[in-house]
Amino acid sequence: MSGADLKSHTIGWIGTGKMGYPMADRLIKAGADVKVYNRTAAKAEPLGVEVVDSPAKLASRDIIFVIVTDDKAFREVMTGPEGVLSGDTLPKVISDSSTVSMEASKEIRAICEAKGVHFLATPISGNGHAVAAGKAMLGVSGPREAYDMAQPYIAQLGRAESYIGEGDVSRLAKLAHNVMLGVVAQCLAEITVLCEKGGIKRADFLTYFNNSAMSSIFTNYKAPALVNLDYTATHTSKMLRKDLDLALKEAKDLEVPMPVTNLTRELVQALIGFGHGEDDFAAMIKVQAAMSGYEIQPENVEVSDGLKDAAE
Repeated sequence: MSGADLKSHTIGWIGTGKMGYPMADRLIKAGADVKVYNRTAAKAEPLGVEVVDSPAKLASRDIIFVIVTDDKAFREVMTGPEGVLSGDTLPKVISDSSTVSMEASKEIRAICEAKGVHFLATPISGNGHAVAAGKAMLGVSGPREAYDMAQPYIAQLGRAESYIGEGDVSRLAKLAHNVMLGVVAQCLAEITVLCEKGGIKRADFLTYFNNSAMSSIFTNYKAPALVNLDYTATHTSKMLRKDLDLALKEAKDLEVPMPVTNLTRELVQALIGFGHGEDDFAAMIKVQAAMSGYEIQPENVEVSDGLKDAAE
């Protein structure tokens, strides 16, 4: 869709953190008419569009995108005293990309339905760098007619989007995705340390691995962090623990055994216990090396993160 076509609806955006900022930036650069709210307004101002001082001031927008930190923040911006749903003026569609519990999502969905507002759960897969490079993926669930309205705008946020079905099923799909994220990250740390102790440089092993059939977008963009021990957070260990806890709660409710997920969750807990709660979960490799009897060192070499081509 062209920039001119993206003017068909007015857009509100709530949340300009590590994920929200590049998502909003992509939509703005595509030509959409966007106004923004962020709890710390200064963080949103570089987007170059109007920044309002409360979520309620976005309620007249046709479609509102939301990406906030947790259930508490989600409820506050939706139903708090200055929330989007607090007044008589209401948007047509709310599209939420926050990582929140199924309970919170169902609660807000029910309130929206009672007020005649369509609610889409639109979780996004990828970190801020992947979003900026156009490599993120979105899953969407909710009313099909709402998806059809919002789809041209959702399409600007990543490389692809999938309509998964009604209700909150996309939340479950995202939790399943993030379970795989944690499990793969732990496995990647284990096999990288195995190869390093066997005499292979991390950069050499990961270059080999990322040219193999087992390569993925995720293993590519994690490679520089594992080689150079850069734990600058794109997704913190505490955030990953939250994802795993939410997934395990759903598994318990659905009577689905998840032994590998349970083990990974405890390893992430150990990672936090070692002081890496606010670090990127790539720090798994440091703990894995320590459990293998040595202190890992950065290799200080350039490794492609697999995002360069998309960013250019």
